[in-house]
Amino acid sequence: MKLFVYHTPESTPTDRLPDCAVVIDVLRATTTIAAALDAGAEAVQAFSNIEELMRQSESWSKAKRLRAGERGGVTVEGFDLGNSPLACKPEVVKDKRLFLTTTNGTRALQRVEKAPQVITAAQINRQAAVNYIFETQPKTLWMVGSGWQGDYSVEDTACAGAIAKLILQQSDASLTELFGNDEVIGAIALYEQWKDNLLNVYRQCSHGQRLLKLNADDDLKYCSQTDILNIVPIQKEPGVLVKY
Repeated sequence: MKLFVYHTPESTPTDRLPDCAVVIDVLRATTTIAAALDAGAEAVQAFSNIEELMRQSESWSKAKRLRAGERGGVTVEGFDLGNSPLACKPEVVKDKRLFLTTTNGTRALQRVEKAPQVITAAQINRQAAVNYIFETQPKTLWMVGSGWQGDYSVEDTACAGAIAKLILQQSDASLTELFGNDEVIGAIALYEQWKDNLLNVYRQCSHGQRLLKLNADDDLKYCSQTDILNIVPIQKEPGVLVKY
């Protein structure tokens, strides 16, 4: 198995795809996706384009759909939900499909949607994602951070480092056998620096600062927890994620 970390979808190679892609958007898309599926949502369907989301969701009855999304951290006008994992309670999402659009995470999903295997991960389901990776044993694994509008986001790379560190701990392979690019080494080092106080770095990072201005500190607290959900969102068709 060869691990690769890419800080943004824009930094991934354009001439190939991995056997398995792990999309990471800790603040907050992939955290929200995991929370929604854990709470009983039928599926989460991701869109980078609001107009396309509206078009496709129109074919679903109002009783079976929820339109969810944000731009710049703010709930899209007229939508049922924003992009907060705390809103994904069973009484809200159970047996419904979330039609989700976000500033960054849904773009990352679109970039790798043609890979043979696509899952999403966040700090809250890190161990579950690693369990899936060991179960399926992909030859090449990309961990793709969503970033912020094409720029690096520290929280996504730290999560990639958390996953890579756990794979390293549970694998018989050496560092040189596992690491496919230098970004893996950097991601692990970043995670090691902050692993005992992820909430602090989330509050300091640029996107955390945006969310704090929107009074979303409770979201940051939730997103900073480790291994609280035993669930892997997996793509069953392009853009559609279900519980594995």
